[in-house]
Amino acid sequence: MKEMIEMLPESISKELVKLHPASLSRIEEIRIRVMKRVEVIIAGKPVFLSYNTTYEDSINLLNELSHYSIYTLEDELKKGYITVRGGHRVGLSGRVITENGRVKAIRDVTSFNIRIAKEKIGIAEKYIPYLYQQKWLNTLIIGPPQTGKTTLLRDFARLISNGYQQIESKKVGIVDERSEIAGCVKGVPQHQLGERVDVLDACPKAEGMMMMIRSMSPDVLVVDEIGTLEDAEAVMEAVHAGVQLFVTVHGYRASELLNRPSLKALFEANVFDRYVELTRRDGPGTVQQIVNNHGQHLLKKEVLHK
Repeated sequence: MKEMIEMLPESISKELVKLHPASLSRIEEIRIRVMKRVEVIIAGKPVFLSYNTTYEDSINLLNELSHYSIYTLEDELKKGYITVRGGHRVGLSGRVITENGRVKAIRDVTSFNIRIAKEKIGIAEKYIPYLYQQKWLNTLIIGPPQTGKTTLLRDFARLISNGYQQIESKKVGIVDERSEIAGCVKGVPQHQLGERVDVLDACPKAEGMMMMIRSMSPDVLVVDEIGTLEDAEAVMEAVHAGVQLFVTVHGYRASELLNRPSLKALFEANVFDRYVELTRRDGPGTVQQIVNNHGQHLLKKEVLHK
């Protein structure tokens, strides 16, 4: 959080630090829009600062994000977001420049969505007995946006890579298309992921999974937000190659995903051994239930309410 505050224009940062320390520590997003009040999402609820953002503020912030060399962000501007020191991600919107019907860049950036990266070391530990049986089980983590899917996935990557108690460490390959799992800056992960992790940053998931298997021979592949037919085909290829999987997807529960054409083949082939269903009920990262591939609920009540 400190890194992000230091990057903000002083006019905004001095208003932000007036918030109560407890509120500052629970910030999930800072949304900055030209000619509008700064919006801060705290524990899922919007809070508006009194300050109205100016166009000059947007220029200053973009300069700070690009280290005063906007041309170095050409690829990021095509994708619509920048990952910065600390693993925080800044989404951008404004005037889009197209070429041959495809996005070439975003110019005149007038909106910034700063998603504060949160590491919750140890959040995954109590679920290990459900997801490990002599080996790591193929696991699909399911949840709507902002339920902590990536936070939980990241901690599993760390645990698998480092090993846990009597469980041996494994080689972990992370395909991080949106730079959210590892939060790489210049290829270097900003989050704690353990000793035996290799990351393909900003790489399309389907292509990246095959690249990772061929080049780095991982024991376990970690991938965020699958959804396309190409993603599903790559997952099938990974399974056939004998690689274990920890993957996330947008959704509410396993039963609902059965109706998605892009994922149907994965369910029919029983690719996943475990489905971890998330909710925001007690904050991001709250596991509502763990389901096996026979539809049985596995999570005990005492774990649910810890």
